[in-house]
Amino acid sequence: MLELRAITAGYARNAPVIRDVSLTLAPGEAVGLLGPSGCGKSTLARVAALLHRPDAGTVVLDGEPVRRWRHRAPRARRTAFGVVFQQPRLSADPRLTLTDLIAEPLRATGRRHEIPERVAELATATGLTADLLGRRPHEVSDGQLQRACLARALVLRPRWLVCDEMTAMLDASTAAALVAAVEDYRATTGAGLLAVGHDRTLLQRWCDRTVHWEECRGPLRAESHG
Repeated sequence: MLELRAITAGYARNAPVIRDVSLTLAPGEAVGLLGPSGCGKSTLARVAALLHRPDAGTVVLDGEPVRRWRHRAPRARRTAFGVVFQQPRLSADPRLTLTDLIAEPLRATGRRHEIPERVAELATATGLTADLLGRRPHEVSDGQLQRACLARALVLRPRWLVCDEMTAMLDASTAAALVAAVEDYRATTGAGLLAVGHDRTLLQRWCDRTVHWEECRGPLRAESHG
């Protein structure tokens, strides 16, 4: 279970972006976080993925409170999360080929021997053809780069996925392909999903339930999907 309890967080001292927000995500569950731009959804997503320390409140993972964040968190906790951001060009090193981009987490965790098999497997799963893998970000489209970023997020077989506006900049066919790749991964592994977005229709089709952000810093309420 992933629990966010009464989270207050921001990026400047005494200027929180979100206040007293709570959210739960069960193993295998898909939760959509719906709200307008600028309301704090991405900040909450970063807190959930252990990428941003909250100013107040508690994140509980598998029944244990989280006490360390980002690179200070234990490796087992860091690698439990796979994250895909909205803008792939801001989250991809422009010097790396797509193969090296996907393989980054394996190199960082001392698992280089897995690179050929995992890159080939995930390229197929995300719809990347072999001719694209040797290219760098400036040589591929946004959709192709986002496919590589999703592959990178999946390469360590995370138990939790956080997709922060993953499809916002993509055409409909690419968005559908990436959502399908996430769902195939979840069906195989039982991973939980937090999908952040402002597209109500997409989240309702994709997720088991949707949490609505009623106001920029307001309360959350959940809507279950039949």
